[in-house]
Amino acid sequence: MRLSLTTWNINSVRLRIDLVAKFLKSARPEVLCLQETKCIDDAFPLKRFKRLGYEHVALNGQKGYHGVAIISKIPFESKDIRTFCDKVDSRHISVSFGEKAGIAKPLVLHNFYVPAGGDIPDPALNEKFDHKLRFLDEMKACEPLHPRGEDRHILVGDLNVAPHENDVWSHKQLLKVVSHTPVETEKLKAALAAGEWVDVARERIPMSEKVYTWWSYRSADWTIGDRGRRLDHIWVSRALKDAVSDFRILRDARSWERPSDHVPVTVTLEV
Repeated sequence: MRLSLTTWNINSVRLRIDLVAKFLKSARPEVLCLQETKCIDDAFPLKRFKRLGYEHVALNGQKGYHGVAIISKIPFESKDIRTFCDKVDSRHISVSFGEKAGIAKPLVLHNFYVPAGGDIPDPALNEKFDHKLRFLDEMKACEPLHPRGEDRHILVGDLNVAPHENDVWSHKQLLKVVSHTPVETEKLKAALAAGEWVDVARERIPMSEKVYTWWSYRSADWTIGDRGRRLDHIWVSRALKDAVSDFRILRDARSWERPSDHVPVTVTLEV
């Protein structure tokens, strides 16, 4: 079975539902993982998604901030929500797929929205940055995020860290900028290593090539200078490494009307 899965920080699902619909009609992934939905579960636009053919939805939302969702054409076996740093702030949701979806071997999908971390890269001066570092540490230590052997797991989301030199437009200029500081990149890489995850983007695109998924709203024309960062990630467990058949970043979405500052990132697997 071919499974296409997209992750996208939508920066308000209700504000940008028309953009989501445009994307789904064109790309038609089986599964869409959203971050920063910014709405309570009762306000989520379920009817619009169902009209588009996405009948199965797992939500973890709150009013105005954060929020994650998994929207799917195929049914789930189960859903789960985890909290990190003793905060109930809607940053994780997971589902499992199996027989109901016509998938013989169980498949677990995690969708994350890691804290952005504010502007000052010092945990002593900035509680938001301290929260981000603790969140990444807890991801590393979280046993359900340590697939082993034949475990078929996928972890996606806005992880708010650009871990490698060519995941940002200027490594030297961003070394003291939140999202690319050494302490953040080391902690994200540690979480990746602890779970023996495969970073799909860097498995398929050479480290020597620049790769971005986010461009700041602060730049009037995001294409000038192409000052992007790779903040959105898709990881797969080792058992799924050879199942990946395609990987795409839809840069053009950054030029859509009233866009998110992030663009959709899609992986296709033979499951």
